[in-house]
Amino acid sequence: MSKRPATDELETVEFRPDAPGTPKRARVEAEPPPPPPPQQDEVAVLPPAPATRVDGDGEDEAMGEEGAVREGPAEGFQDLYLDTVDRRVLDFDFEKLCSVSLSNINVYACLVCGKYYQGRGRSSHAYTHSLDADHHVFINMTSLKVYVLPECYEVESRTLDDIKYVVNPTYSKEDVKRLDSAEGVGEKRDLLGKTYMPGFVGLNNIKANDYLNVVAHSLAHVSPLRNYLMLEDLTFKPELAQRFSTLIRKIWNPRAFKSHVSPHELLQEISLRSSKKFTLLAQSDPVDFLHWFLNHLHLSLGGSKTRPGSSIVQKVFQGKLKIESQAITAKADASDRLRFEEAAEIKTDIARFLMLTLDLPPKPIFKDEQDKNIIPQVPLTQILSKYDGLHPQELLGHRRRYRLLHPLPPFLMFHIKRFATNKFVAERNPTIVTFSPRALDMSPYVEPNEQFPGGEPILYDLIANITHETVVETGRKEGELRSIFKVQLLEKGRGKWLQIQDLFVEEVARELLFTSESYVQIWERRKGSAKGKGKAQ
Repeated sequence: MSKRPATDELETVEFRPDAPGTPKRARVEAEPPPPPPPQQDEVAVLPPAPATRVDGDGEDEAMGEEGAVREGPAEGFQDLYLDTVDRRVLDFDFEKLCSVSLSNINVYACLVCGKYYQGRGRSSHAYTHSLDADHHVFINMTSLKVYVLPECYEVESRTLDDIKYVVNPTYSKEDVKRLDSAEGVGEKRDLLGKTYMPGFVGLNNIKANDYLNVVAHSLAHVSPLRNYLMLEDLTFKPELAQRFSTLIRKIWNPRAFKSHVSPHELLQEISLRSSKKFTLLAQSDPVDFLHWFLNHLHLSLGGSKTRPGSSIVQKVFQGKLKIESQAITAKADASDRLRFEEAAEIKTDIARFLMLTLDLPPKPIFKDEQDKNIIPQVPLTQILSKYDGLHPQELLGHRRRYRLLHPLPPFLMFHIKRFATNKFVAERNPTIVTFSPRALDMSPYVEPNEQFPGGEPILYDLIANITHETVVETGRKEGELRSIFKVQLLEKGRGKWLQIQDLFVEEVARELLFTSESYVQIWERRKGSAKGKGKAQ
């Protein structure tokens, strides 16, 4: 018997099916018969699609056979897993970060549980989640394309368009025109059946960010700024402009899943850009924040530091102010320090403003017969007299008088100064400012010129009123109060006023607007009211 050779000693023999003497079995293996057709209830197995780069989401799927992208589901399974989507748990207001890696690159949201995951390749967190949790439908938060994992094919069904709209609401010019029309957008219902009014929804107070909430709501009702942020493509603008645009569009969303919005994404960007001067953990002054935010938004929208009117922010709010100043000499009479001396030099400057500061008279130090503090009242027109050019003010050893220049901006912002040191409660002035929300005539405070000789009224109507109040809060020191900010907004379609404090929205009578401590006001100039012949410079 011959000994069997070792494995590494076997000779390599070339196999040729057509060679003479080839066994019948070898010929059958070389020429296999075609496979039988699939049965009626079987699905033909498709070969893997070539490795490709998926358009729109920026994810490179050229990973060979294991990472190849499948072009679509097998026939008859196009809507597989779509019934597992749960719209009630979806919340796209928070920052788009992977819940595992905390990365903001190529983020997908699971439409079953609402969590964020990165990527969709075989080594990605979204792919792993689809296998571990048996959740299979994901949306790319940038491209808004929907995919089924782990099969990794794109879903073409239009039944998910409402989810895409909630992620990124879009508006046409006709939609925007309708917001301020007589019929308005009307009341809507969220997924839970709760009614809400687009544009007047509650904003989450995550910790202590009501100072941002009232400012965001107020600016969301400045029509030219709102319309610009809704209609313009801000894809290549800084993140601050993009996130504020998204928040504005969500506030006015007529197809929202819930009746409130969270400003978390915008807050994160503001905290970063302000070096944590404004955060969601500490209360801030809405006026300080408004100054910072408008200037940075101006730059984010392409505005220039040296060229006036270079952004929509300045076109809407910026006006001009004439300032006359004169040094107060030692010879000045103490009882007549503010009287300008015609013989002395008077310096004149032209300044630009986004907001006008109005000073309140000193708070009273007396009490009434019930030993309660007297809360005085002052008309808005009285504190506006600061800008009539006739009532000087003293500042840093100089007497000054102010006068507005024509033309006035389309929107005027007033800051009613209540805090002497911008520290809440301490040195707070509770004086009530009385006003009518309609037909405020600003002509007495504008210096006449060739375009505006005077006498013609310049009428403004109130659209937003930020108020301040203090409350006693448990856990604080005795006598220490907490500041609360609310905003009162005009609903132009019905002519009604709504008051919003974080998530609470309620109607308020127009006659009661002035009973609160007004802190910031935004007034809109009536159309055709003394616009002047020239454009604002």
